[in-house]
Amino acid sequence: MPESILIVDGTAVAYRAFYAVRGLSTRDGRPTNALFGFIRMLRQLETQWHPERMVVAFDGGSPADRLEKCPDYKAQRAPMPDDLRSQLPLLNEYLEAAGIPMIRIDHQEADDVMATLAARAARDGAVVRLATSDKDLMQLVDERIRIVPPTKTDVEMDPGAVEAKTGVRPEQIVDWLALIGDSADNIPGVNGIGPKTATRLIGRFGSLTACFDRAQEIESAGLREKLRAGRATAELNVELMTLNRDVPGVPSWSEIPPPAPDPERLRAFFEKYELHRFAAEPAAPRAAPPQSPPPSSSGQLSLF
Repeated sequence: MPESILIVDGTAVAYRAFYAVRGLSTRDGRPTNALFGFIRMLRQLETQWHPERMVVAFDGGSPADRLEKCPDYKAQRAPMPDDLRSQLPLLNEYLEAAGIPMIRIDHQEADDVMATLAARAARDGAVVRLATSDKDLMQLVDERIRIVPPTKTDVEMDPGAVEAKTGVRPEQIVDWLALIGDSADNIPGVNGIGPKTATRLIGRFGSLTACFDRAQEIESAGLREKLRAGRATAELNVELMTLNRDVPGVPSWSEIPPPAPDPERLRAFFEKYELHRFAAEPAAPRAAPPQSPPPSSSGQLSLF
């Protein structure tokens, strides 16, 4: 049986948990809502998919090359709320107690780290599940790499599901997104082209390049003009939206041990932050401990 691997978009899950759970804090007033939601989602994912290996990837900032190409990349995003930022060390503390490896690399986005890890694992024959709601990661989906939305643990997106959702195949996702843009990353699309038109164009011509090269075949003069005017924008978007599958500094899978929880440390953690519900719940089944020793401290498997 191929090895089962789960890669979690830690930054996205933390944000989602923060806004999904409200008004939770310790008796002395320390916010724990994001922590509670984060643990709940991770446990649900573990219970559903029973990964033999698991890693949580966090954003380390935007890569310099994307910012050079597009200075406004993600510029519209509001600063992280203080109450969420104050809980980030708690997430780190939980993952350490739970024995779940985590990766944060300076000036690298979690998406690219996840893409690198997934590509390597798939090449080695593993079945990879990406716990994320980011549509950029649909470009990675193939027969070995799937997407599992963090809040819908019974959903698994394979190539057919990606096509059913978007109208294009995973290998066409970047071209499709290049036409419509991504407001979450402050990437404008081609003016006047929405998802349905983009799906129609990619479906007819097969690729973004072919859309432009064969634009004279399009019956609508208005659409031909939109493509002509937006070509430079779309071509830049392809560069911005194509995930890096070879991020420097990402450890190899041989350096990433299977989850190895410390029951006593977890019990003390739940007591400290008054998360009694989790202390009473059984943890998800775990893989056997690695035969090789864990990697030495290099800064690669750390959060902050």
